Amino acid sequence: MAAPNLIGATLIYGKTTGTVLSNTSTLLVLNNAASSNKVFKINTLNVANANAGSAANVTINYYTAAILGGNALPIVANVAIPAGSTLSIIDKSSQYYMEENTSIGAIASASNVLIVTASYEEIG
Repeated sequence: MAAPNLIGATLIYGKTTGTVLSNTSTLLVLNNAASSNKVFKINTLNVANANAGSAANVTINYYTAAILGGNALPIVANVAIPAGSTLSIIDKSSQYYMEENTSIGAIASASNVLIVTASYEEIG
């Protein structure tokens, strides 16, 4: 199953998750497993720069397979986030659906500076 029929959904859970980009490698932000029988509706995805003194860049990719597998398709690429600021990447006007066997990952230009939070609905 790639994604459940949204009209026939019997379960909808509101969830929020956060990821500190602790290094400059790609880190998993959100994963929808290959046999989850669920679709994730991402309502918001924000990146905050917790550093008071310097900007940092972020790249957010949508992956065509779970756990950062398959092709990496940029949602945003190498965007600077000023010190002490938050950037809204996905909001109610630009929601994303994640079918089974897909994931989202993030790459920061500096370690332990950027924090990614996502609010989403798990629909099954």
